[in-house]
Amino acid sequence: MKTAIRKTLACSALMLAGVLAIGQAAAQHNGPLLAAIHGDHRSDLNKARDVYRSPYDTLTFFGIEPHHTVIEAWPGGGWYTEILAPYLKENGKLIAATYDRSDNPEQGWMTGSNAAFARLVDSNPELYGDIEISQQLTQSQSAIAPAGTVDAIVDFRNAHNWLGMGADNVVMAWHAALKPGGVVGIVDHRWPADQAAIPGNGYIHEQQLIDLMTAHGFTLAGRSEINANPNDPKDHPNGVWMLPPNLRGLDDETRARNIRIGESDRMTLKFIKN
Repeated sequence: MKTAIRKTLACSALMLAGVLAIGQAAAQHNGPLLAAIHGDHRSDLNKARDVYRSPYDTLTFFGIEPHHTVIEAWPGGGWYTEILAPYLKENGKLIAATYDRSDNPEQGWMTGSNAAFARLVDSNPELYGDIEISQQLTQSQSAIAPAGTVDAIVDFRNAHNWLGMGADNVVMAWHAALKPGGVVGIVDHRWPADQAAIPGNGYIHEQQLIDLMTAHGFTLAGRSEINANPNDPKDHPNGVWMLPPNLRGLDDETRARNIRIGESDRMTLKFIKN
């Protein structure tokens, strides 16, 4: 009897191990995305941030497939572009909706951000040459892509800027560009729901974004803790930029503390166009 019980337990353990192994394999099935993330074209400095930005899990949660047409909203220096461009290169399309490209943008820093992105694109024409460059204004609704042609829009750490600069125009442009059932994925710095927002510190409420998106024809399809950081106290007197990767204006002791904290606590929200 004892021998039979031991055999049963052993078989159960093997079955459980098999189930876990299958689950882990399924979670890592997207070879092209893994190849883009681990590619030699990415710097060690950028790869070091993967632990905080979780690119594989984030893009998988948003459902980004290699045949999709994807808009990356305000790509900045192109941290996610380095992943999305090779991932979409063969069968999909990446559209970079940069800031206002005129000589007099609404905010002066927009010119610098656009220049940083141009440097990335110019650094490797073979890899980035197929990226379609668009622009998204905040002072009016932009046609960032032909209406109803885009599968997904991703927006990384930008909402805290555009929420105060024509947010309705931004979201309406997204809705127009997307196919029915198209996805918007947003990641940004998360402020506690039970505390009043502090303008200018870089953190925003999840519900503020949810209310805005649902008011303009989107449904909240899911939220994830992929990019959460419970160690972030959110007590930074000069805002979220005192944390990595910026570490702005810190003495040695605070710098060491903030490096230990890591990057900010972030919401990860997925919306579907109605």
